[in-house]
Formats: sequence, structure tokens, C-alpha cells
Amino acid sequence: MSLTTLPSPSASHASSSYTINMIKDEVRHLVETGIVSRKQPLYVLCEFIPPREWVCVEIELERCEYLLRDQIGDLIPCEKWEND
Repeated sequence: MSLTTLPSPSASHASSSYTINMIKDEVRHLVETGIVSRKQPLYVLCEFIPPREWVCVEIELERCEYLLRDQIGDLIPCEKWEND
């Protein structure tokens, strides 16, 4: 599921439709597919999310104390490699 296909939130609970875990999963997918880089700022994500839905995503990011100038990599936990 991509952020551009997420269901639109209802007016009564706009930010609850976009949990931070949902956003993190989608960002991880964008990074793994090479669409965005870990070093880019979070505001780059707005290019992949419809403006009406971006507002809800932005609210959730701010609620979780992320700034739009933070790096995308801040949303993705460190990857663990079992074999180097």
C-alpha cells in the first residue's frame, strides 16, 4: 500500500487514520525502492502524497515531534545485519 492510495481520513478523526507506524512503513518502502533517500528532508514526502492527505500526515509527524526539515532516515530504525 502506498501513501497515495491510503484511504482518506474522516473529518471526525483525521490524524488517527495516519499513524506514525503507517507513515514509517511507507517511508521505509520508498527508501528501499530508491524513490527517496534517507538523507532527504521529510518535506520531500509531500511530493508522493496528495495535498489533502498531506495535512493529516504532517499533523501526525508533528505530534510525534518530527520536524519537516528532519531527515527521512530519522523515521526508519537502524537496520540490523546478521552477516556483514
